[in-house]
Amino acid sequence: MVRPWIEAANPEHPSLIDQAHLVDELFGIVNVPSGVWIDEAGMIVRPPETAYPKRPYFLDRETPSDATPRLASRVAEGRKLRVEPEKYVAALRDWVAHGSDSRFALSPEEVVRRSRPRPMEEATAAAHFELGQHFHRLGRGDDAVRHFRMAHQLQPDNWTYKRQAWSLVDPDQGPTELYESDWLSDVQKIGAENYYPRLEM
Repeated sequence: MVRPWIEAANPEHPSLIDQAHLVDELFGIVNVPSGVWIDEAGMIVRPPETAYPKRPYFLDRETPSDATPRLASRVAEGRKLRVEPEKYVAALRDWVAHGSDSRFALSPEEVVRRSRPRPMEEATAAAHFELGQHFHRLGRGDDAVRHFRMAHQLQPDNWTYKRQAWSLVDPDQGPTELYESDWLSDVQKIGAENYYPRLEM
């Protein structure tokens, strides 16, 4: 499914597909794109944060003349998302150039402070999400939806859980009878400017 995108990008590095969302679970990633900085010694020097490498197309997207009201709303909300690629890339380049001397490389104490806690509700949500994926692969859609819904209820701010489940029934992540929410409704509920947290440099 992702092969055409990888081939079109023609990257010079390997591309690994995390079908089980294991990286999300281990590092506390709740939305994409996210970046985690890990130094040569294997130490995390910045926990997950929004990591756009360049200005995304949706910030400048024009509303198509034949857009449905829902599409027009999605385009409008997309333009409101707070994305800071220049700030992120500048910090990343500074770290590459200066290593541990970079002012953007955080101390272990600061990494812990900025990392997400893992209360029992979130651990249980991760288990339900994993079960949802398992049942989806087995073709047991009703069971998958039941577990995805539980994951959404237990960790409502985890966009990777919600977007994965929504996209399995509708690539546009629109409203369906299977879920109580969808991308546009949830973004409008929290405010598009809160979809990505502000970068804390």
